[in-house]
Amino acid sequence: MKLLILLLIIVLLNFPFGYWRANEKRFSRGWFLAIHLPIPIVVFLRLLFGFGWYVLPYTFLAFATGQYAGGLTRSILSRWQRHD
Repeated sequence: MKLLILLLIIVLLNFPFGYWRANEKRFSRGWFLAIHLPIPIVVFLRLLFGFGWYVLPYTFLAFATGQYAGGLTRSILSRWQRHD
């Protein structure tokens, strides 16, 4: 249960960063920061919850899911706003 809570927090934490990343030019400073700024927070959360290295694949997947969901939301909203 503790692992699921951690993964949900990571997804929710990365959602706004993915939203931000989707508006940046690929490999620009903003794009790089949107991906890398939440990493220390995720590492801190993993250590705070008391997990070792074995949860890294799960945290990576949660990290990528949050980034993807944020970017997808930005894409959908921008398409929706253009049609109004």
